Amino acid sequence: MSKISSDVRSYFKLDLLLRRSFNPVRQLFINRYPQLSGGQSWTDTSACGQDFVTNVLKKNKKINLTPIQKTSIENGDSNEWDLSTFTNILLFSKRPSTLNTTEIQQLDEEDKLLGKLRDTRNKLAHHASKSVDIAEFNQLWTDLATILVAWGESDTEIDKLKDDSVFELPSQEINENNAKEAERFNLLGTQAHKDSQFSDAITFFTKATVLSGVANHDRAIFFSNMASSRLALYEQQANVTGRFEVGSSMDERYRALKDAKEARNLWPSWWKGHFRLGKVRAALNEHERAINSFERALALDPTNNEIKKALDESRTIYARQSLNDHLNPEMRPMTMPERLNEMQQRFGTTLEEILTPLHFIEHIDPAVADLTQGHRYEHGDIGVKQDYETAARYFAKAAGQNNAEGLYNLARLTDLGRGVKKDHGLALKLYQQAAAQPPMYPKLKTFRNPGVGAAEHALALSYAEGVVVHKNLQTAVYWYERAIGNEYAPSANNLGIMYHEGIGVDKNLHKAEQLFTMAAKKGCANAMQSLAKMLLDKSELPMAKVWFDRACKAGNIITQTERATFEKLLEQKQQEIDQNPSSIMKQTEDETNNSESFEEKHTFDYDILIEHAKRGSVTAKRMCDALEHLRKAISIIQKSETLTENEEDTFVHELSLCFRIESVVTQFPTMKVHQKAEEIVDRVLHRCTTDRKSIHVDSQLDEDVRICYAVLHMDSSKEIVQFLGPCQQKYPISTYFLQLNAIANCSLKEYETVLYIINTGLEIESDNHELLYHRAVALRLIKNDMSETIKAYQAFLRIAPKDHRKVPESYYAMASCYFVQEKQQDITDNVKKTYQQGIEAENWQLPCFLPYKSSSKVVLEQILNEKSSFANVKSSASVNNNKSRLKDQNRIAIILEQRKWQNTLLQSERKSFSAVVHTTQKARVSQHTIKSLIGLKPITIREMSPIKDHVYEGYVLSVTIIGQAYAWEPSIHLVIEDEHLDCIKICIYGFPDDHGKHLISQTFRIGGKMSIINPYLRIPPRDGIPIIRIDEFSSIVMQNESEYIVNMCRCCGEGNASQVCSRCKEAFYCSKECQTMDWKLYEHKLICIRP
Repeated sequence: MSKISSDVRSYFKLDLLLRRSFNPVRQLFINRYPQLSGGQSWTDTSACGQDFVTNVLKKNKKINLTPIQKTSIENGDSNEWDLSTFTNILLFSKRPSTLNTTEIQQLDEEDKLLGKLRDTRNKLAHHASKSVDIAEFNQLWTDLATILVAWGESDTEIDKLKDDSVFELPSQEINENNAKEAERFNLLGTQAHKDSQFSDAITFFTKATVLSGVANHDRAIFFSNMASSRLALYEQQANVTGRFEVGSSMDERYRALKDAKEARNLWPSWWKGHFRLGKVRAALNEHERAINSFERALALDPTNNEIKKALDESRTIYARQSLNDHLNPEMRPMTMPERLNEMQQRFGTTLEEILTPLHFIEHIDPAVADLTQGHRYEHGDIGVKQDYETAARYFAKAAGQNNAEGLYNLARLTDLGRGVKKDHGLALKLYQQAAAQPPMYPKLKTFRNPGVGAAEHALALSYAEGVVVHKNLQTAVYWYERAIGNEYAPSANNLGIMYHEGIGVDKNLHKAEQLFTMAAKKGCANAMQSLAKMLLDKSELPMAKVWFDRACKAGNIITQTERATFEKLLEQKQQEIDQNPSSIMKQTEDETNNSESFEEKHTFDYDILIEHAKRGSVTAKRMCDALEHLRKAISIIQKSETLTENEEDTFVHELSLCFRIESVVTQFPTMKVHQKAEEIVDRVLHRCTTDRKSIHVDSQLDEDVRICYAVLHMDSSKEIVQFLGPCQQKYPISTYFLQLNAIANCSLKEYETVLYIINTGLEIESDNHELLYHRAVALRLIKNDMSETIKAYQAFLRIAPKDHRKVPESYYAMASCYFVQEKQQDITDNVKKTYQQGIEAENWQLPCFLPYKSSSKVVLEQILNEKSSFANVKSSASVNNNKSRLKDQNRIAIILEQRKWQNTLLQSERKSFSAVVHTTQKARVSQHTIKSLIGLKPITIREMSPIKDHVYEGYVLSVTIIGQAYAWEPSIHLVIEDEHLDCIKICIYGFPDDHGKHLISQTFRIGGKMSIINPYLRIPPRDGIPIIRIDEFSSIVMQNESEYIVNMCRCCGEGNASQVCSRCKEAFYCSKECQTMDWKLYEHKLICIRP
């Protein structure tokens, strides 16, 4: 432990102290048991344990135990239980009604201590990093010691655990003969294990452990080895790798768990004891606990690749489980015939219609034939037995031809270890190769390249969880966004979760809803569930129920099992709204309070910033200075593939200056440059920390590279908190390390720690406005004293430049604090005044931070708009601003896809030959029409199920055309928008061939309005993205010319737009902003053709 940092040692000292509470808590249980069992005494027997499970635990749903904990109780030996088992039972067991006042008071006091112990234990067990600074250590130590002393422990004995000597091997009386004999048994057991004679190995290890007079660290080794042999024996005998339920205490994995715990307890500072416990937890499918054990092992041996590999594996599996991938109906295992049958049912096609395009593509691309064979062997087919190894060979053959889908599938099998050796590192490289392929299929450029989006999604998961690569949430967002651009629905769901929870991005519930909606409309069952829950939280109850029902129909197992609970929540929510509408606003505020740790992406134009700097803007001047250092740093790594050490040092220095001055401007031009920067920083840090001359010397390079490393890896909050501890010790007067540590802890919701760190920094530099701002944020999130929080924001505002990007947010946060302070009974003058100051402060913001984004502002506007007393307050939200929909990911995807299609048609037309393959299927169902709209029910796009191919008989859909057509074969493709501003593609068939040109130029014009009778929502088998299909041309009723929107803005839809595209002379815009957006987001250039 001498080589381990003091913060890590502090963590393990607290862990030792926590374990000391086991005996007094166990005794509490034994003392209380007669109250729980009708007067019977507890005995450590299986009969007593089973009786307790039957008569107490099964009748009390509040006691929530894991299967392993229940098994340990049934086994009866309370010495084998863990602390959380005892606290769960003691805190949630029902008290008998016969207790007198004195007994009730005694139990209340005991429960109070148990509650504190549980909270402290949870804080330590789930600590962000396996290290604690001196302040947190002292606080946690005091909390635990107070509890233990109340239970009769000695202060003197407790204080002994503070000394580093607790990590030294205790002096023991060793029996040399027994020690030699034990080592002989250990060698025999090790050899038996190598020979796969696991039962014999366990016998030898058992003999080694029972001998007396053997050193504890040796016995720890024997128990660890025995746990390993038990796991191997379990797999050998049962051949059930993948089965996780523990049937009884005789299960070898349960026995292995006991052995691993014994190894850890005998030698708490041995990395392998924690590692072995992690391996057992992983075998029991307790991957969250396994990660905790692996992280402890890694804290004790930071460079151990074996630990890192196991940690990567558990993080990978836990990530899949957290995202419920194993319950996703789209990922359930199916044979090829089952898959084909499902496609027939969903898309309404025949087997021939499905296979004909596949055979055509196989003819023009031999790699597709290998892919088909790979899928047949992976899933099984008629006459083909499932064989992962053969499947991998076929995928590898396709991958060898740079086929994206082949590369992705080979990576996936490598990631899972199916048919090939499991290798997350190799899988990552294959995913990267697949993601580097063209987004459109090279042989048929109107089709997406299968495998690209899925590979991008896999890369996002790797960076989100820190598997193989450094955890980097910004890079994860980058890959999710790329996958979304390639129509990969699960990425939209995952990114939606990040925005909903504020993970790695600024919390943005509006954007989260857009992403959930986008994925749900593409048939993602998990997204339907996410959207239903979000709409429930927003109190949009009708649509919440619609999406929940759709998720059930799509096969989402969680929604199917939670239907009764969800319907009860709907009922309770409706009652809550009826009784107290303001409570909904309070809930929304609570949800947005944790979005303070992350910066939204902005675009920084140096020329614009320098103009503002010349006008006196302090903020712009700082940003320009930072950008200049960033440019110097980037130019160094772009000029050459390899750099000298001096060049690397200069790069690090320039980058660190950028971070110190204004880190928000740091944006690398490409992902490759970003990765190269990380590699250089890693190398320089390695040089600084391994060079004996510089390890204990405070050098500028060492400080610079530590800053760069922390900022670049800030998404790995757990690791960075641990990394920054020694940095602060080495550079105690550097407030920047304190600021970084505060930000990392804030992202981990360790707000008390944040406050302590910030206060330490303010003692060094009292007028640091960044520290003052973070202090205010921490106080607000702690929620103890709103008056103190308001004063903290005021302290920041007194010295911050008036154009600082956090000035408006500070006013909005203060207004929220005033509102909470007044118990939400009424809108006070302070609330209105402070809110108005925020509005006015936005006028001073630099263009790069506009339009200003603030979750606090959004919540305030919801609250203020609800209150009649807000009538005199000027709100930027009072204007109905429908332009927010223009950045909706689903809208962008639909319009962009249509424009790319139209671009292909235009290019083909200009080259005077047809390079477009027209494919269409017959309609699954017949669409009928009627002559009148009378009696038809209105319907909107959101009311149509995106997973059901269906004609909505008796309904009419009223829409506006927002995307025009440039061709009419085999159908007219338009984009339409309904009254809710939702859009969808429409394909019109059934018109006379000689009318096509007239229809696209004169009838179906942008701005035209029409009604569609009995609309048919079609799910095309090509991509599964819903469209409206018209086969009965007479079902379209064009509205009067007076309803036509003249010169409709091509971007936002406003009429009478005055500006026109100077190139094509066809696209009108209401503002420069809309024209810029149409070019950048919607790529107007695709359809911008000179007349």
